[in-house]
Amino acid sequence: MKPISIIELRAQRQQKLLELAKVQPFIAGSLVPVRIRCDKPSCHCVDGERHEAVILTKKVKGRSTSIHVPQAMLAEVEAWQEEHKRIKKLMREISALGEKIIRLHVRTARGKIR
Repeated sequence: MKPISIIELRAQRQQKLLELAKVQPFIAGSLVPVRIRCDKPSCHCVDGERHEAVILTKKVKGRSTSIHVPQAMLAEVEAWQEEHKRIKKLMREISALGEKIIRLHVRTARGKIR
């Protein structure tokens, strides 16, 4: 198998950067289903089955924070969260390609690869 060149690695990195340039709205955090009480005295949730809800949780300065996600926005927030995951994955891949470029450059400069 032919060893990969710095030029090929840079081309791969450029492709990933172009993908990253297509960023859409995103949000960090995890969506968590919860069961809550609405505090209405006449509601069934006071004595029995609670309402289903979804919260978005994340860490801020080492502490967990959460925000209620309205049902009408749930699909949109899920898409934002997926976009955040995509961006993080791309950034890891771009960083890994940068490391490979550095390592290959060092080996080439030392004369181990011609």
